[in-house]
Amino acid sequence: MSQVESNPMQGKIVLVTGSTDGIGKQTALELARMGASVIVHGRNAQKARAVRDEIARATGNDQLDFVAADLASLAEVRAMAAAVKAKAPRLDILINNAGVIISQRTLTVDGLEATLAINHFSHFLLTNLLLDATPAPARIVHVSSQVHRNGQIDFDNLQGERDYNGRMAYCHSKLANVLFSHELAARLAGKGVTSNSLHPGVISTKLLHGGFGGGGDSLELGAETPVYLAASPEVEGITGEYFTRKRIAETHPAAHDIALRQKLWQISEQLCGLA
Repeated sequence: MSQVESNPMQGKIVLVTGSTDGIGKQTALELARMGASVIVHGRNAQKARAVRDEIARATGNDQLDFVAADLASLAEVRAMAAAVKAKAPRLDILINNAGVIISQRTLTVDGLEATLAINHFSHFLLTNLLLDATPAPARIVHVSSQVHRNGQIDFDNLQGERDYNGRMAYCHSKLANVLFSHELAARLAGKGVTSNSLHPGVISTKLLHGGFGGGGDSLELGAETPVYLAASPEVEGITGEYFTRKRIAETHPAAHDIALRQKLWQISEQLCGLA
């Protein structure tokens, strides 16, 4: 068996946000096992380094690195993007995985509602800052959730200014992930860079237990669809879709509302300092 056949992701450079725990860590592990050069991201540098080392030992892959950034800080997101560019000549796959659910309305250092800031704005900013480092053929993968169907984008209450519910804020942020993914796909059409979102399943993670109670399937099952969208030749060239269990699935109708997507993009640009 050739090196390429045994390592189908050999030579590919991947960044997985929120990969020191849960689905993100399992995704990073699986891609490293396939031969990819994986950049692990975590909020804490010591933990990110430890997970990088743990994955290296488990896979025998020494082409691994790490970055640390608190996604609740736009300045740290900017520094992270610069660090990724300094560490890697390019990025073949970006997996926007990190996510939180916060019961009480909390503001970040930038004055943004924390759930939307971490789950959407940070990835919006990071992705846009890394676009010039993701030449074709590249893939951008957004880990959303089936609960995005319960969300809505209410520009009069975008950041829970009028009323806030932790679970609903999470649902709204997951809808924002899908809207961002679809709009990014439209803007990148014909450029050889794809953008797709996904529901990983109801997986036994700290987020599930903390926000929705116990239960859930294995991390291995949770990583299946992100790994599929990152690595499978079956989805080469497919963009602007939403996947469940490695298959294209229906989204919230709002995902097809071009005016809504564009307005969210414009507001995201302004709040992230990209406008």
